Amino acid sequence: MELRKPDFYDTFHCIAACCPDSCCKEWDVAVDAQKAALYRGLPGALGEKLREFLQDEDGDTYLTLDNGRCPMWRADGLCRIQAELGEHALCNTCRDFPRLRHDYGSFTELGLELSCPESARILLSREGWSWVSQGKAEEKTDYDQRDMDLLLKTRQTAMDLVTGAEEPLSALLLYTCHAQAILDGEEEAPFDLSAAMETAGDLAGPGDREAFLKVFRDLEILTEPWRKRLALPSPRPLQKEDRALLRYLISRYWLQAISDFDLVCRGKLIVSLALLCRILGGDAVQTAQLMSKEIENDAENIDALLDGAYTTPGLTDANLLALGRE
Repeated sequence: MELRKPDFYDTFHCIAACCPDSCCKEWDVAVDAQKAALYRGLPGALGEKLREFLQDEDGDTYLTLDNGRCPMWRADGLCRIQAELGEHALCNTCRDFPRLRHDYGSFTELGLELSCPESARILLSREGWSWVSQGKAEEKTDYDQRDMDLLLKTRQTAMDLVTGAEEPLSALLLYTCHAQAILDGEEEAPFDLSAAMETAGDLAGPGDREAFLKVFRDLEILTEPWRKRLALPSPRPLQKEDRALLRYLISRYWLQAISDFDLVCRGKLIVSLALLCRILGGDAVQTAQLMSKEIENDAENIDALLDGAYTTPGLTDANLLALGRE
């Protein structure tokens, strides 16, 4: 099995008590079956505490919150399970976070989640990255390898495009349509950025920022700080962190089109999340990290954006192009 990871992947280290946020609050922790059985069988005070907050729902097990925090959180910012039993006793969620793993059959890609402040700092401080590979790709897959090769190729082009384009959001949205046509079987041809930007000008009408923000206000909101940010946007101009955010989003979502060949849907998701961070304003890294906690880490929110990509008024191509050019 081939394993691919960004060249900065191994530089991440949890900063624990020094973290300005905490992954031990504001969400229930999914616990894998093996660790759930371990926790339910533990003796003593630790076992009693774990059993008090373990809950089963729809076949899954969760460690629920205690006054907004994980019941295993200690005042020094460290985890009681790790302190008393060791790292090997952590459930998969806590052991792996914020590391991502995407299995594409013939190869697996690793990455970092944006919802952790330290990984967000690493991701958005990069001006580009390369992929490091080890092992050999397997030939047996559930998809045509030619389709994956095309997605890999167009993903790299998309990442290069947002690095250099003057208007990266509009350029990416139009390039996604170009790449979709090739994926659908049209003859491969170079992407004409100049012509694409002329098209953007023709298609973009007056941007409706309120309709766009309504899309996100209607999603599940986990925290009051996020609700306040959505209510009081403070748009800012394009920054280098916005380009880094786009590269991260492209790297995370582009290849997922192998499941249904709907690349435009993923492109609109990528553009929408990056555009949202610019419209909300504030510190670019902090805003992106909060966005990721609220949206990327909530599967229902991501599904709602994907499902509404073609039907939601605030997410029309014309509106995204107009707002992306502001």
